[in-house]
Amino acid sequence: MLALVTMETLLRARCFWRLASPGSMTVLHKDYRTVPPQNFSNYESMKQEFKLEIPEYFNFAKDVLDQWTNMEKAGKRLSNPAFWWINGNGEEVRWSFEELGSLSRKFANILTEACSLQRGDRVIVILPKIPEWWLANVACLRTGTVLIPGTTQLTQKDILYRLQSSKAKCIITNEVLAPAVDAVAPKCDNLRSKLIVSQNPKDGCGNLKEMMKHASDNHTCVKTKHDEMMAIYFTSGTSGSPKMTGHTHSSFGLGLSVNGRYWLDLTPSDVMWNTSDTGWAKSAWSSVFSPWIQGACVFAHYLPRFEPTSILQTLSKFPITVFCSAPTAYRMLIQNDMTSYKFKSLKHCVSAGEPINPEVTEQWRKRTGLDIYEGYGQTETVLICGNFKGMKIKPGSMGKPSPAFDVKAPSRWDPEICVLNKHPSSYDQILDVNGNVLPPGQEGDIGIQVLPNRPFGLFAHYIDNPTKTASTLRGNFYITGDRGYMDEDGYFWFVARSDDIILSSGYRIGPFEVESALIEHPAVVEAAVVSSPDPIRGEVVKAFIVLTPDYKSHDQEQLKKEIQEHVKKTTAPYKYPRKVEFVQELPKTISGKIKRNELRKKEWETI
Repeated sequence: MLALVTMETLLRARCFWRLASPGSMTVLHKDYRTVPPQNFSNYESMKQEFKLEIPEYFNFAKDVLDQWTNMEKAGKRLSNPAFWWINGNGEEVRWSFEELGSLSRKFANILTEACSLQRGDRVIVILPKIPEWWLANVACLRTGTVLIPGTTQLTQKDILYRLQSSKAKCIITNEVLAPAVDAVAPKCDNLRSKLIVSQNPKDGCGNLKEMMKHASDNHTCVKTKHDEMMAIYFTSGTSGSPKMTGHTHSSFGLGLSVNGRYWLDLTPSDVMWNTSDTGWAKSAWSSVFSPWIQGACVFAHYLPRFEPTSILQTLSKFPITVFCSAPTAYRMLIQNDMTSYKFKSLKHCVSAGEPINPEVTEQWRKRTGLDIYEGYGQTETVLICGNFKGMKIKPGSMGKPSPAFDVKAPSRWDPEICVLNKHPSSYDQILDVNGNVLPPGQEGDIGIQVLPNRPFGLFAHYIDNPTKTASTLRGNFYITGDRGYMDEDGYFWFVARSDDIILSSGYRIGPFEVESALIEHPAVVEAAVVSSPDPIRGEVVKAFIVLTPDYKSHDQEQLKKEIQEHVKKTTAPYKYPRKVEFVQELPKTISGKIKRNELRKKEWETI
C-alpha cells in the first residue's frame, strides 16, 4: 500500500491535507475501469481539507526538489525515477532526484558564470522535449532568473517579437533554430548570451553539452520571496497578439499542488506523461510542477511530430499510469485501430487546453475502458474547474471548481468562482458593475474573486501591459474571458470565449455545442463554427468543416443538407449552421487551438 510522504517544505508552508490510502482497481464490467482516488476520499472532503498558507520565502528547486533528494537518500521514496526520457532512436535517460539536482546545479553555474546572468534577468528557452529543457527549468529556479519558454514551431518573426517584448538577456535553443536567432539578434539590444544544445560547436554560441562536462555542481540556490517573478509564459494568441503572463514562485510553484494532488491524483509511485509542447504553460502544469511536487516520475517522449501510433505504442510499452493530452490529440488517437494495444499500467487520463467533445470521450472509453477527466484553466491560472476521481462525469462539462477556488451557493454574493452577469444591453460584454451572480442554468462570464483575498494560484500581471491587466478586473473579480453556466449540481459548462458567441435572431449560440454535434457525423474530422453576417438575422452560424477522406467525393450540396439536418436533430434546431463551407484544414495557433477569430474576421470583412 502506497502513501505520499509529506515534504518538510510543505509543512513549513503549512499545507494541511489528509491522505487516503489507495485502493485496488474496481472493474465495473469488461470494458470499463474505475480507480478510486489515492489522495482524497471524495470531492467534498477534498474541498474541506485543502488549506494552504504561503510562506514569505519559497523556491521550488530548494524547497521541493531538494527535499525529494533528501528523501531518496534516506530511503523514504520509492525507487521510481524522477525523470524518464526516451526518443524514437532507442535512446533513454533516467534521473533520480539526486541526479536531477546535480545536473541542474551545473546548468545554474553556467547561467551565472559563463552567461553572467543575475537574479531577475530573463532567459528564453526554445527547445524540444529533450532533457536539457527540464534542466533549464530547474536551473532558472536555482538562479532566480526568469524562465520564458517558447515552442520550437516559432518563426523568425515570432522569435524576434518574444526577444524584443521580453527584453531577455539570454536565449537557449538548438541548432535547428540557431540561424533564426542569429538573424534577429542584432535587433535585440538586451540579448547578451546565446546557448545551443548541439553536438557541434557554433560560433557566437556557448555549447551547452560541452560546458556541462566541465561545470561544477557546487551551487547554492538563491533565496527567493514567494511573490518574486519566476516565469513568463506567452499566451497562445487565439484572440490577438500573444501576451506575456507573469507567474511568481508561489503562483505555480505552490499553486499547482492543486493540480498534482487532486486532479492528477499523483503519488511517488506514478509515472506521468504529458504530451504538451514545451512552449506552453501546460508543460509547467503537468511536466514540471504538478508531478514533481507529488514526487512522481515525469515521463517524456521526444517526437518531432505528433504520431498517433507512436503514442499508442508508448502507452502500451512503458508503465505510464497517468496520461495527459489535448482534445485534438485524443481525437487523432481514436481514429486509429486501437484493438492491438493494451494499456496495462494506465489508470488515469486527463485533458485540458480546450473543451473536449463528448463524442471523443465516449469513443476513448469504449476503446480503453477509461474515462477522460477534463480540466479547465488558463495560462493565467492553475486548475479552475475539473472532473476529479470519484465524481460523476457529465459528458461535456468541465466539472466542479478546484480546491483553489471555493464556490458557494449561486444566489449569494460571495462565491470565489461564479458566473457573472453580462450587462443586458451591451454586446461588448461589459459586466454589470455590481457583478450580479446568476442562478443555475443561466449563461454568463466565468470569473474568479480576487478581492479582498487574491487566490494564490493566479498570475501576477501581464508584463509591461497594465491596461490589459486592468481590463481583466471587474469589481472584485478576475474575468477569464470565457462564457459558461453552472447547473443545479454545481457543474460548470463551457459555452465559448466571450468573443466567439454568436447572436442570431435574438438567440445566443456558443460554437462548442454546435462543433460537438458536427463531429458526431461520420463525414466530419474537424469543425469550427463562427458568426457570419446575414441581412435578416444580423448574423448566423457558419461551419467550416474538414471532411474525412471517404466523404470528399460525395455530392457537396447534398452532404451539406445531411450535416445540417444532423445538427438540427442533435441539438436545438435554431443552432444549426445555415452556412457550411468545406475546407482542407482549419487555421490554428502554434499550440493547435482553432483560430476562430481569423475565420470570423474573414466573414465580416466582406460587408
